[in-house]
Amino acid sequence: MSSPSLQSLSYPIGKFSFPSAPTETQRSQWISEIQAAPAGFRAAVSGLTPEQIETPYRPGGWTVRQVIHHVPESHMNAYIRFKLALTEHDPIVKPYDENAWAVTPEVASTGIEVSLTMLDMLHQRWYALLRAMTAADFERGYIHPEFPDRGSIPLGGVLAMYAWHGKHHTAHITALRERMEWK
Repeated sequence: MSSPSLQSLSYPIGKFSFPSAPTETQRSQWISEIQAAPAGFRAAVSGLTPEQIETPYRPGGWTVRQVIHHVPESHMNAYIRFKLALTEHDPIVKPYDENAWAVTPEVASTGIEVSLTMLDMLHQRWYALLRAMTAADFERGYIHPEFPDRGSIPLGGVLAMYAWHGKHHTAHITALRERMEWK
């Protein structure tokens, strides 16, 4: 059996690509995936030992702990960006260095339950917001300074990206469990 490629380890469900014109059916699916993401993360880490939690999901990658802490941080930024786009006209959002955030001191010393609970609560609130949004709301957008050529990024595409993001990082952990034969 050959070893998985770095590409497949980095993108176990494939790379994300922005949808051109999301449909209501697609948005409903993505909203359901946002709602389900916290349970997926809990299932992915269930029963892992402290040593397993400190294992990188790929060579040179983050540990399971770092992944679990990253997801609510990323999704908090997304939630805030949604709120900004819904309350301002094409706001410019602030980027952040997720790799630098992954090594701030509290990441190594905070139990993953803190971030799992944070994700639970955040996604309850985000899900309520997403369910209340109209089709026109999903056409609103924001400007991301790291992607100036993209112009205003519509929230419908951002919704798709974060539905993918949750599955992407869950797959990092579940694929690691499978490769390592952790039960």
